[in-house]
Amino acid sequence: MDIMTPRQTDILALARTQGRVLVDDLAARFNVTPQTIRKDLNELCDRRLLQRVHGGAVAGSGVENLGYEARRLIAQDEKRAIGRRAADLVPDSSSLFINIGTTTEEVARALQGRSGLVVITNNINVANLLRPEPHIEVIVAGGVVRRSDGGIVGEAAIDFFNQFMADFAVIGASAIDESGALLDFDYREVRVSQAIMANARHVILVADRSKLERTAPVRIGHISQVHTFVTDILPSDRLARICRESGVRVEELFPDRATEPEPQD
Repeated sequence: MDIMTPRQTDILALARTQGRVLVDDLAARFNVTPQTIRKDLNELCDRRLLQRVHGGAVAGSGVENLGYEARRLIAQDEKRAIGRRAADLVPDSSSLFINIGTTTEEVARALQGRSGLVVITNNINVANLLRPEPHIEVIVAGGVVRRSDGGIVGEAAIDFFNQFMADFAVIGASAIDESGALLDFDYREVRVSQAIMANARHVILVADRSKLERTAPVRIGHISQVHTFVTDILPSDRLARICRESGVRVEELFPDRATEPEPQD
């Protein structure tokens, strides 16, 4: 099984919000049998997205991120749509930073076939996606490569980005607080992201709604430092108000989904 079902995505979001989900409660919520829910939980636990406990499952720690391959499975369709829209905001013959993340990878994928771009990145996965493109120049940061996700972090990477002034920065975040704080798990990665934001003329944040349902311990910055926020749904009225007051342009791709009925088996 390569992707999660909509019900499994919702179960994972509930677990991250509540910390724990119970089989009987989920069966009633989704109007399916407990056996169906147990199967969903077992599959999510097999992928190390949740941990089974008696009667249900619990979310992982708020101080450690999920595995990179596991994160790729979450909200895949939404991330692809976000990636395409963010790529549309970047004109040909421009320069851009792209940082570490599964959603920023989708932006890079959507940039394939474009012309005249200079892409500056600390994401080995982005570099591999764009390296074969004949009309895109790829510049990769130096530094320590994390085996877990192909991200390049450290002082050398910070110094590298401080050499440039790019037209655009495409950044992701592990979590977004309702106060507008942009959060991540690794302080080394955060310092690189801060350098990227400081050296770009236009900052594009790409994040699906699940980032509002989780937390992380290290502050990247504030959403007011972003120029455009591309997301699938922005369910938080408070965060939407902060964006309006800060002049952040919000590109909400699927606003109608916020009122859709919950999926049934």
